[in-house]
Amino acid sequence: MPFVQVIEYESDQRDEVRKLNEQWAREHPDGGPSRFVMAEDRERPGHFVMVAEFDTYEQAMAHSGRPETGTYAERMRRLAKGDPRYVNLEVAQEGT
Repeated sequence: MPFVQVIEYESDQRDEVRKLNEQWAREHPDGGPSRFVMAEDRERPGHFVMVAEFDTYEQAMAHSGRPETGTYAERMRRLAKGDPRYVNLEVAQEGT
C-alpha cells in the first residue's frame, strides 16, 4: 500500500533549502521516495511543505533508517525555524 510523508516547516533560507534538496537528489538517486515535491505556501512566504511518496510504508521506514537520511534531516532542521511537523499517511485511495 502506498505511503506518503508530509513535512511542514518554516524557513527564511529558501535558496539553501533548495540547494540541499538538489544535492540530496544528485548524491542519493536510489532508495528514496518514488516522488518528491517541495512547495512554498503562496499565502505564507517562508512556509514550506515537502511531500515524499513511497511505494510502501516499509520502503519509507528503510529510507528513514539510513544514516544519510538522518544527516539530511539534521541539516534541514538547521535551516528551519523551529521543529518541522511530520504527517505520515497511508494512501486510502488514488485517482487521476
